[in-house]
Amino acid sequence: VQLQASGGGMVQAGGSLRLSCAASGMIFRINTMGWYRQAPGKQRELVAVITWGGNENYADSVKGRFTISRDLARNTVNLQMNRMKSEDTAVYYCNGNFVAGFTGSSSDYWGQGTLVTVSS
Repeated sequence: VQLQASGGGMVQAGGSLRLSCAASGMIFRINTMGWYRQAPGKQRELVAVITWGGNENYADSVKGRFTISRDLARNTVNLQMNRMKSEDTAVYYCNGNFVAGFTGSSSDYWGQGTLVTVSS
């Protein structure tokens, strides 16, 4: 199972960016997919997560600004980030909780991080 993230980069405060993450491999079932972030000197934190049934959960700091969505056909999760702030600067990591075809049990998988920089 692999997670391939794309998007990210640099944006001015108040601007928007979109992250995408595609899951591939022997996936029997997707439970959740989402995004975490880690700023310099801080612990990794949840940004947003979505169940494959469509239930969304957001960190308080991004509610009303970020929107997570999923594409069932492409096993992809997207994070639309609007009205961005300097404190959104971090490395963003895609996460998926899957039942992989060869394990029969749920496990967490991580994509490579993508840097998001918001300049003030």
